[in-house]
Amino acid sequence: MRPLYAILFVTLKYALRIFYPRIKTVNSPKGFFGNTIYVSNHCASFMDPLVVASYNQPILFFMTRSDVFTPISRPVLWAAHSLPIYRQHDGVNTKNENEKAFATCIKILKSGRNLLVFGEGFTDDIFIRRLKPVKKGAVRIGFITLEALNWEKKIYIAAVGCNYSDPNEMRSDVLVSTSDKICLNDYKEQFQANPNKVINELTKRIESLMQDQITHVEDKNWLNFHENIMKLTRKGMNAKHSDTNISLIERWKYSKQLATWLNNQKEEQLENLQGLKDEMERYFSLLRKLKVNENCVHELSVNGKLNRAKELAYLFILFPFAILGFLHCSIPYFIVKRFVEKTFKRRVFWASVKLILGMIFMGLINIPVIFLVHYFFFPSYWLGFLYYGLIGVFGLAAYMWWINFVRFKEKGMIEKMNLSKIVSKRNELLEKIYSLIPVA
Repeated sequence: MRPLYAILFVTLKYALRIFYPRIKTVNSPKGFFGNTIYVSNHCASFMDPLVVASYNQPILFFMTRSDVFTPISRPVLWAAHSLPIYRQHDGVNTKNENEKAFATCIKILKSGRNLLVFGEGFTDDIFIRRLKPVKKGAVRIGFITLEALNWEKKIYIAAVGCNYSDPNEMRSDVLVSTSDKICLNDYKEQFQANPNKVINELTKRIESLMQDQITHVEDKNWLNFHENIMKLTRKGMNAKHSDTNISLIERWKYSKQLATWLNNQKEEQLENLQGLKDEMERYFSLLRKLKVNENCVHELSVNGKLNRAKELAYLFILFPFAILGFLHCSIPYFIVKRFVEKTFKRRVFWASVKLILGMIFMGLINIPVIFLVHYFFFPSYWLGFLYYGLIGVFGLAAYMWWINFVRFKEKGMIEKMNLSKIVSKRNELLEKIYSLIPVA
């Protein structure tokens, strides 16, 4: 394990837990070694390797697109276990360069360590709950390794699914699910007889296993329908409209079941759902137009009124910690935010890069705090280090204070509005959902 990887393995858990308070793993592999190729979906760009590596035990080496390897970034990426993979439009001799990369992969798997390959090859600009076609590279690497080792060592492959309520939304959820392993050695005879056929069949099998680990909505036209159902029922993995009293695993299962049911509907059955689909889109469009939060409509439908006591309590309790958070974190936060949003044109990169740079910048800029605490408050470096370690928590307190302040004001404005018709419409939509969709 290279030093930077070891440091990130420890520190990222802290940063990720602040960003994603609810993190779960399903069927997580045990042990640092395993000579396994893990093939993951790639819905959140740089965030995916951070999450998978931090919350699974195996030591991983990442196959990373070559264009991010610059003279400045290359040493850092090397130290973080990243390996370049070259694509046709990268402007190099991809065959020769990838042969070098594959030779490194062979050494890694031979030594008992593991590879993480993002089978889709790229990330969409907008987060969607859908798996793109999986490429053959991961399976091909496995068989190249076996041939180089004369089939004398067992090499495995497994599917990984990263499930986010929203990868770019702070204080949302993430669940990482891993399939059982497939031993590639079991396919020796078939591969030697017809390698292309075996590679194609296993790639399809891995793709199917990856779909089993995530929410996969086959038809893009029904992605919003699936999301709107989760918002209204509050049972799924929507970032802002979910009942967090339901366990994350149950909400993940609900999201998958709903997608599976939707995928199994025939064309005429989907036509029967079109009316409900249009009604929900009009409902959420109206809420956006009126600037009304659906959570407030839900609270009105359940309780008949809005209660701001919870937000007010948070504002008082968090206030002293929030002051410390604003003091230590606000300047580095805005510097990192401005830099990332000007440098990276694709929003899909923002959350992960902000997380890493924010962790590094806030960590560095606040190092003097250790000595200030020692000399001016408590003559103990241990207390200085403890306070330093809590700065991330203070930053979270500042964020949560601001969120509750916004909610407090929002509820105050909505209390002045007559939303009885919208509440009735919401209840009507829920009745239709439960009557038309058995899994809802």
